[in-house]
Amino acid sequence: MARQSQGFQASGRVYLIIAILIFGAANAVTRQLTDLGAAHFVDGHNPVSACNVLFVGNVCALGLLMVLYHRQLRPGLLRQISGRQWAILTLIAVVGGALVPMLIFTALAITAVNNVVLLSQLSAPLALALSVIFLGAQVNVAVTLGAIVAFVGVALTVLLPTVNPGVVETTIGLTIGRGDLLVLVAAGLQAIANLISKISLQTVPLGFFNVYRTMVGTVFFFTATILLFEPSHFMDVTSPFLWRWMLLYSAVIVVGGQLAWFAGLKSSTASEISLATAFTPIAGVLAAYLILGEVPTVAQYVGGAVILVGIMLNQVGVQQLNRAVLSPPPSPPAPVAVSEQVIYKGV
Repeated sequence: MARQSQGFQASGRVYLIIAILIFGAANAVTRQLTDLGAAHFVDGHNPVSACNVLFVGNVCALGLLMVLYHRQLRPGLLRQISGRQWAILTLIAVVGGALVPMLIFTALAITAVNNVVLLSQLSAPLALALSVIFLGAQVNVAVTLGAIVAFVGVALTVLLPTVNPGVVETTIGLTIGRGDLLVLVAAGLQAIANLISKISLQTVPLGFFNVYRTMVGTVFFFTATILLFEPSHFMDVTSPFLWRWMLLYSAVIVVGGQLAWFAGLKSSTASEISLATAFTPIAGVLAAYLILGEVPTVAQYVGGAVILVGIMLNQVGVQQLNRAVLSPPPSPPAPVAVSEQVIYKGV
């Protein structure tokens, strides 16, 4: 039995590693697909535009997720969800399924992938701070220090001098790239969405949550784009080239990543899960280098190194909390690890 248990645990680690590699590659793969579309124009347009990728990618992912989680879509289970939970589900779906991906996709078009990877780590310390403030989550010195150091690392990535094609000047005289600003806003929205989910959606089946978020996000994004801009944004949405690549992208990045992640969750400890997610920024930077040949700048090296120090401090703190709390109280919940949240897992 002991050998069998060790085998399951080892398999869980393998699944977690696969999931983190997939999630880490999402930004680089998205940029690569956009560049690939630029080499295959349709009537003078790039069929793999940000709007088309988000819409078609969501449609493909929705179909695959409905097949994967069809057992959680039964009317009997759906009737157990309260009206308040439906409203919160819809809000989270709009934020996490449309606004956050839209901000990330736009940022990928105007800033370095490594910046997107590193700056998105702000979501985790923000989520930790919100959990402490609103949920009374327990923290210790190492966890708190880790969050602060990770925040400083994000700030260094943004503020250290570098060459940016477009910058925005703040009211205090600092300059920040437009793409960087979009990622920071996305990280803040994701942290808020995560907090609301923890408070109100603990009893909602995870599979149904993913299906509903993808469906509402797709409808909201399509409708908002048509109303606020014009239908020409989806001009090449019927391109076979686009659909072939997005079907593959959705199957591997979205569904494949989720399957590996959930399989890893079933047979891994909380410490192993937290440690695995700590490698997400490393996986993202490596993917940007291997797929796009994007070499980190000095600001990214410095900021990334500080972020990793913050992640390691957080890991020490989480381990201390796990050893100290032998019988955790029913409330409040445990703190969110600095690297627990992965802001972007595909569309």
